[in-house]
Amino acid sequence: MIIVTGGAGFIGSAIVWRLNQLGINQIIIADELGHDEKWKNLVNLDYMDFCNKTAFLEAVEKDSFSFKIDAIIHMGANSSTTEKDADHLMYNNYEYTKKLAVYSIKNNIRFIYASSAATYGDGSLGFMDNDQLCTKLRPLNMYGYSKNLFDIRALHKGMFDKIAGIKYFNVYGPNEYHKADMRSVVHKAYEQVRDHGFVRLFKSRNPHYQDGEQMRDFVYIKDAVDMTLFFLNHPHVNGLYNVGSGKARTWKDLVTALFNAVGKPVNIEYIDMPDFLAAKYQYFTEADLNKIKKAGYSAPLTSLEEGVTDYVQNYLMKDIYLGG
Repeated sequence: MIIVTGGAGFIGSAIVWRLNQLGINQIIIADELGHDEKWKNLVNLDYMDFCNKTAFLEAVEKDSFSFKIDAIIHMGANSSTTEKDADHLMYNNYEYTKKLAVYSIKNNIRFIYASSAATYGDGSLGFMDNDQLCTKLRPLNMYGYSKNLFDIRALHKGMFDKIAGIKYFNVYGPNEYHKADMRSVVHKAYEQVRDHGFVRLFKSRNPHYQDGEQMRDFVYIKDAVDMTLFFLNHPHVNGLYNVGSGKARTWKDLVTALFNAVGKPVNIEYIDMPDFLAAKYQYFTEADLNKIKKAGYSAPLTSLEEGVTDYVQNYLMKDIYLGG
């Protein structure tokens, strides 16, 4: 049995979708559905059972499962980079992960968990997924800190010999619809173009970057999922690994691809970046993929233009979810 925590969320539901494509349905989803429409991500998926995330952790603590768990793919977390409840993030992102990791190692269960590129902070130390680097990183927000804190613990406890942590960069694609302000710019921009015919982007506050020239590593969800499942199929590949496209692109590139996908002329309006965001803003991210490639991952990656076109034309314009 494979447990996917956060399996109703963006990346988690996409992982279940891909497992289904591979003929696997011996899956239990552990999550909480709350008051948004995250449940819609589950409608097209094939899995054995759904378990509330709190009940699942209680079962872990009591070791009360009546079936054998082969793997825990831990995607469950509060991924809001603007979350201000630090205690919530410490419990939900740090303590929860600690307990699952200890249980998995004790019971010889494959454990794969989501870290984040937010751990890299301003990028001044680069974006190399060296396990030892995590102790030197200085995240810019509490979300990134909560993720890096577990990476550090895993390092100090020698867990990276047995578990795999994935540093996701800017993932975009279908099934992110419920994420409100944490949706990708592709989804937000699509709504702006559809409703108003233009896209708003933040002006740059960094003299080294022109407006719209701020750069991020945008990775399509289908690539992110395939890279994640590489670790499921290679249980002896452990430690921290970047998951991204390996190529930084500008926000202007992103929205240009979007305008082309919907067949409309590029129309960008630049607006002031709010003060609360400016101090935490990353102007450049680019995943160093050498480590995962050396580990054996060799599948071709989707270009930004290809990914945006697939997302827009085959999902957003048709208002469908993965598997629909």
